[in-house]
Amino acid sequence: MVRQLKKGLKAVQNLDLLKILSSEIQFELSSIPFQNAEYGSLGEFVMDLDKQHTKDVVLRRKCDSGEEVAISAIIGTPHYEKDLVFTRDVLMKVCMKKPASSSILQFDCEVYEETSKGSDFDIKNAYYLRSPTCLSSSIYRGPLFRELDIKLQDALKEYLIAKGIGVSLTNFLLSYLHKREQEQYVNWLRKGEVFFANNESHNQVSETHSA
Repeated sequence: MVRQLKKGLKAVQNLDLLKILSSEIQFELSSIPFQNAEYGSLGEFVMDLDKQHTKDVVLRRKCDSGEEVAISAIIGTPHYEKDLVFTRDVLMKVCMKKPASSSILQFDCEVYEETSKGSDFDIKNAYYLRSPTCLSSSIYRGPLFRELDIKLQDALKEYLIAKGIGVSLTNFLLSYLHKREQEQYVNWLRKGEVFFANNESHNQVSETHSA
């Protein structure tokens, strides 16, 4: 008797979870987020990595000068500021490599919504690495970016903009990664729905055999 009660309680819990999951999925699919956003474009960059199970995307381009530019971008934590379309900033790493050289100039940047033009970005850190494998924490990577002369800070940002990392690209990253995160969330909900639906079907079969 107790065993049957436990099974019944579990079945009710599974059904409740299924209803909640289904409701959340329908809500996400029916909502139209980011409809007032500036979508931007990749420009001369190409999408090199965009897998459904990963958090980041990787973009690449090769400049006429032979320089190679690689961008890794990932969505940040929520900030919930009022009057913003996007609830998160984007964390962006930019790596620059000269032709026939193993050294890399890396910039850690933050992309954020800017109401007047869609988006903008700030450079948080700039590193010079002798090679992609020189990642030891003991290597001197230069001063804090905010401690650099303001003219040098502005010049380095203009350098990135000249390489194609302008408003159109940052608009693209903000909108694309937010929509991508929503799609991943819906997929996660659907996996949960399938899991509990399968459990419910298994319980029904077990009850039939027990009867």
